[in-house]
Amino acid sequence: MSGQNRQIRKALILVDHGSTVDEANRLLALVAQRIEARNTDFDMVEHCHMELAPPTMEDAFAKCAEMGAEEVVVHPYFLVPGKHSGFDIPSMARAAARKFPGLRHTVTDPLGIHEKIVDVVLERVSGGK
Repeated sequence: MSGQNRQIRKALILVDHGSTVDEANRLLALVAQRIEARNTDFDMVEHCHMELAPPTMEDAFAKCAEMGAEEVVVHPYFLVPGKHSGFDIPSMARAAARKFPGLRHTVTDPLGIHEKIVDVVLERVSGGK
């Protein structure tokens, strides 16, 4: 296959704050698994926590690099913009990416306002699961 037709291997990393509560940390792993099962845009989906629990951002970048990723999209799994999603996570992603030359990365906005989030909130408050 020629270099022009070669598909770039893309990874998605979901990152949340991290918790001392194991169940909270497992939730992000489950979200990552569900996204991986349904996505068509990424070759791999990983998760990590900013602090308090493994895996770290560097762990997630290392795993993606090991699996052959050439591009990483980091998604802050936060509802609203703030210091973590706007400063801390991009800074952590830059630091992690420096250890893997040639591995490009971008950081997306957090979840924010979206009609599907409104739908989920309305479902939860009406007794839905």
